[in-house]
Amino acid sequence: MVHRLNRYGQPIGLPVDLPLPRPLPPQSPLRGNVATLVPLSEDHADSFFDVFTDPAGWTYLGEESPFGDRDAARTWTAAKAASRDPLFYTVQVAERPVGFLSLMRINPQAASIEVGFIHFSPSLQGTRAATEVQYLLMRHVFEDLGYRRYEWKCDALNAPSRRAALRLGFAFESIFRQALVYKGRNRDTAWYSVIDSEWPARRAAFETWLAPANFDAEGRQLQSLSACAKG
Repeated sequence: MVHRLNRYGQPIGLPVDLPLPRPLPPQSPLRGNVATLVPLSEDHADSFFDVFTDPAGWTYLGEESPFGDRDAARTWTAAKAASRDPLFYTVQVAERPVGFLSLMRINPQAASIEVGFIHFSPSLQGTRAATEVQYLLMRHVFEDLGYRRYEWKCDALNAPSRRAALRLGFAFESIFRQALVYKGRNRDTAWYSVIDSEWPARRAAFETWLAPANFDAEGRQLQSLSACAKG
C-alpha cells in the first residue's frame, strides 16, 4: 500500500487533490442506446405493479415486500419518488418502466456513493439493457460527479447479487458480520467497490461489451463482459 510519513515518522495517506465536497447527484435522465434511467416518478407505479411478477425478487430488498394491489404500488412509488437518499431512478426500455435502482449513502465530503436498492423485473434481468444502465450510472458517478469510490453492498447470502457485483467489475472487500437486521433476520453484508483509478479500465470493458458488434442478429453476446475486461 502506498503511503507517506509525517514529521513524526508515522505512515499517513496520500493527499487528496480533488475539490471537496463533491456535488450531490442531480435528478436528471441518463440515456443509453437500449435503455434510459429517469427520475423515479409516481407515474411509474402501474408499470411496476405489472412487471414485478416474481415475488422472490423482493427477498433481499430490505423491508420491502411485493405490492398487494395497485394502490399499494402507488403509495410505495410516491414515497420513493420523494426520497433524496436513496435517490431513485427508473429503468425504461422502449419508454416502459421495467425496474429501478438508486444512488444511496451519498457522502460528498468523502466522494463516496453506493449503488443499491436494485430491483429489475424478470423481463430486464440478464439483458443488454440491464448492464447498460449499470454502466450509465457508474459513468455518471465517476465522470459527471467526480466521486472517488462507488460501492455495492448486499446480503452475503444473496448469491445473484454477489455474482453481479463481480461481473460488473466491483472488487470484493469483506464480509461485515451481523451488520443488519431486516425482516426479522440477520444480515451479514458483503462489501464491494470500484474506485476512480479503476474506472478507465472498467469503462473500456463496458463499452467493448455494449458495442453493437458484440451481439449477433438474435441479440446474443459474442464476448462476455469478463472477457472484455481481460481485453
